[in-house]
Amino acid sequence: MNLILIAMILALLIPTLEACRASDIWQKMLAFASVASKTSIMILVISVLRDDWMIGVVGVIILSVGNAALMLLAHVIRRVSEA
Repeated sequence: MNLILIAMILALLIPTLEACRASDIWQKMLAFASVASKTSIMILVISVLRDDWMIGVVGVIILSVGNAALMLLAHVIRRVSEA
């Protein structure tokens, strides 16, 4: 299980690198949404390893609500930049 966590942490580097390279705000927001999703999945894996359901609830809330707000912000920024 520790190898899975290490692989997940290494997978976080890919969207971070993409966010640094991208000049378009839409691509940056998508990269950050990907980081948020991967982080919440890591929280869920850690909650299973520790057998702590309270940490799992936090991971589910981050997974369901966090990306919605980030994508809404991306749409607002995109509309403002087009006008």
